[in-house]
Amino acid sequence: MTAHTMRRTRTAATFATAALILALPAVAQVDLGTEEQRAAGKVVYDKYCGQCHGDTGDGNGYATPRVKPKPRDFTTGTYKFRTTPNGMLPTDDDLRRIIEIGAPYTSMPGWPNLTSAEIQNVIYYIKSFSSDFENPDRYGEPIEIPRPLESTEESVARGRVVYEEQGCGSCHGEVGRGDGASAPTLVNDKGDPIRAADLTQRWTYRGGPTKEDIYRTFSTGLNGTPMPSYADSLEVEDRQHLVNYVYSLGDGDDPNYGTLITAVYSEEPIDLQDEETLDALFESAPMTRFPLVGQITEPGRNFFPPVTSIEAQAVYNRDEIAFRVRWHDLRADTSGRNNPSLEVPMWDEDNGIGGDAADDSGDDFFGDFGGEEAPAEDDFFGDSGDDFFGDGGDDFFGTADAGAGGAEFSDAVALQFPASLAPEETPELKPYFLYGDAQNPVDLWFVNLTYGVADTFRGRGSDSIEPTEADVVEAVSSYDQGAWTVTYKRRRSSRAGVSFAEEQYTPLAFSVWDGFNRERGNKRALSSWFYVYTEPSVEQAVAGPVLRAALIVLAIELLVVFLVRRRARQKAADEEASGATLTAGEAPAV
Repeated sequence: MTAHTMRRTRTAATFATAALILALPAVAQVDLGTEEQRAAGKVVYDKYCGQCHGDTGDGNGYATPRVKPKPRDFTTGTYKFRTTPNGMLPTDDDLRRIIEIGAPYTSMPGWPNLTSAEIQNVIYYIKSFSSDFENPDRYGEPIEIPRPLESTEESVARGRVVYEEQGCGSCHGEVGRGDGASAPTLVNDKGDPIRAADLTQRWTYRGGPTKEDIYRTFSTGLNGTPMPSYADSLEVEDRQHLVNYVYSLGDGDDPNYGTLITAVYSEEPIDLQDEETLDALFESAPMTRFPLVGQITEPGRNFFPPVTSIEAQAVYNRDEIAFRVRWHDLRADTSGRNNPSLEVPMWDEDNGIGGDAADDSGDDFFGDFGGEEAPAEDDFFGDSGDDFFGDGGDDFFGTADAGAGGAEFSDAVALQFPASLAPEETPELKPYFLYGDAQNPVDLWFVNLTYGVADTFRGRGSDSIEPTEADVVEAVSSYDQGAWTVTYKRRRSSRAGVSFAEEQYTPLAFSVWDGFNRERGNKRALSSWFYVYTEPSVEQAVAGPVLRAALIVLAIELLVVFLVRRRARQKAADEEASGATLTAGEAPAV
């Protein structure tokens, strides 16, 4: 072989080797930080994270018994919200995003107060809990997220077909309210119950409410849950159509909570048995959505109610007033008992928690709660304690632990009003929102949905609730595709409670019990005080005064014109008469 031939052979081999290297996947860069960075991250982790996630990152922190779904077990290397393919580890940016903004409607808050360096050090420390982060094969490049398709009728229709073909409704329900046939049985890879997301409430999506967020979840799946990745089974365009359909199920990225119900007047009778007429009556009434939180103040505490909001309307006529409330529930529990005065055992006992978790030493992280439940690291909505990254017990974007059982207790709902209105000089005074107090009682319009009829109670505190028959309250209820609707009716004037006069602001609060999660008595989702405003029955017509004013102005203008013209004509006549007199007095020329 000549030297020239050898050089050509070596050159060809070099190019072949280079081509082979380029064809191989790039080896992921493993970045575990320095020992100093991990040590600094441990300081931050111990201060903010260990109470739920545990000192060793195994998800068994002090607060874990009070947190559902269970906090993230960092030792498994399993993370749900990622931009990386199914089964892969998250990127540092994925972890950073959740640390900064938290997980909506869970006990995992965002930590915007942490500096960028502190967050990065925490990420390094979290990685130390699992050897998976040392394995380059567990890393993957973030998926490409295309620009969202326009939400045309054709795209949404195609998305619905994909939704049905992929069996999404078996978990999320036919219209997406999380009420699918499989929903009550869902568990994660550790066997913990999880809840299917309510796709109609985008503001609860833990992975984010935007189309890009939804596409990412469809493409990556949620590791450790039944929510799969559709990257291999659906083409990009079909995933985009599916995004448009799911996006169309919600009414906004924000819940737009209100503080006031406006009761509108109608001349029509309020007939609870005439469903068609009743629905038409409420079509004219504005709907307001109110937030619900867990009752975490008194015994019967409830840190993770599955119902986080309720919608309400009101109409009235000359004699009666009617309220309609609506909320979502994964199933209708109509076989058990319920009552606002049912006694609830201590939290640990009721939730099957014992041992050290039930210790009432009073010197725990959350302070002394008399051996009952500590409030855990719960958020404003008192929801299930998802963990750092929305763990287990969670589904696509789910919210709370599905719980177990449900046959013992029924679903229920109550409206709460002051037994009497505050004096005009102090209208801001209201009874204690937890069933009132001894000096300021409340009236409850309670409906046990096993029977669907309304019972009335007078509350003077959580330990003093008694039935009352001062006023007759009627109610009808229905459950349809994951949504309860309950309509109340009562006479506007009351013999012993609050009356609803026109142009009056009346305090109002809500309570909802989910039988599937064994809620009863003081263990419930509830609201603070809001108001119902009874608008005037006869509104002053705007057109009448405007028309009268216009006619008066027109009359004045016509009068002015008439007078001006009359004066002008009189002046012309006077001038003409003066000229004629002058002509008649002149002598003829000689």
